[in-house]
Formats: sequence, C-alpha cells, structure tokens
Amino acid sequence: MASYGTMQRPSTTSTSTLPTTTHPHEPKDTTRKTRNDFKLLFPFNIPATPEAAAVRIIRNLGYFRLYYILFIWTILFITLLPKRKVSLIFLVAMTAVTCLYLVLLRVVPNSVVLQKIIDRRLVLALLGIVTMVELILTRAALHLFLTLGCGTPVVLVHAVLRVRDDLFVEEEACAAGELVPLRPTSEPKLSDAV
Repeated sequence: MASYGTMQRPSTTSTSTLPTTTHPHEPKDTTRKTRNDFKLLFPFNIPATPEAAAVRIIRNLGYFRLYYILFIWTILFITLLPKRKVSLIFLVAMTAVTCLYLVLLRVVPNSVVLQKIIDRRLVLALLGIVTMVELILTRAALHLFLTLGCGTPVVLVHAVLRVRDDLFVEEEACAAGELVPLRPTSEPKLSDAV
C-alpha cells in the first residue's frame, strides 16, 4: 500500500550506531585528518636583491611581452582617438602589417627565407621604428612620448614585482629568497644516485 506525503521511520533493528558528539560544531568523523598546511600564494612580492630584480625583469619581459605591448598600444590608441585621426590610421595600419607578418610566420613555419635569412626580431624592430617615425611625422610625438613615459614605469613595476607561480621550487633550493634558482644547479653525481 502506497502512502503519499508520509515519512516512514527507519527500522530500529539496525546494528550500526552513530557516534555521539557533545558539541554541535564538532565533526562527527574524527578519524579523518585535518590539514592545516594551506598556503595562500600571492603572485607579487619585492625581490630580495637588485640582481634578483634584474633577473625577474628579464624573465617577465620575455614571458609577458605581448601583454606589455598590448597595454602600451591600448594607451596610445586611446590617447590618439580624440584628435589625431591620421596618426590613428597609421597606427592601425602598422598593427595590421605586423599581425600579417606574424601570421605569415605561423602559416609557413618551414620557410627558409622567413625563418632563417630574415630575423623576426629585426623585422619587428623595423616595424616599431617605422610606426614611431610615422607618429612623429603626423605630429603625434607628444602622445607617443607621453604614452611611453607613463606606460613604461607601470610595465617595469609589474615586471619587478610579479612572481610567476608556475616556477615554484622548494624554499631550500631557492637563491636569495627568489622562487626559482638564479643559476642552474649542478648535475647529480653517479655516487649520489647509488
């Protein structure tokens, strides 16, 4: 017979007993170990030495270079937007040329001319210089230098303070309080492995 809306009590013939607790906030299962070694990783800290700061700047400039370039490009784009329409067109055109060149490098990865003969860094430096010259010739030099003057310190502060969390090494292996060793460790000896 089905009874709708009523609750049946569990049978009292069960042999399992629940542990009784005296405090309502105390956990019922005391066999489980609690872990108190939770660490909150903060991706920013001050380097211990100037050498550590220099290493961190070089590493972060290499790792975050696209984001830094996009940050400065966005600031320059916003400053050119109200009054310098011609400079803005040149900036967007040179950005399109640079993006096409980088896409071409990806599409043809085995090209001897693009990969071996013409250095990618040289082409990107030339495109950057041509963009700066175009901005200076269109009387947007003040916007360019103000953007570089305001954006570069922000980029450098981020590069000094940012610690990459994917490079974490135990503290005993760290050099000068840095999260990664500043110099490579030596090769293990055969006697150490035995």
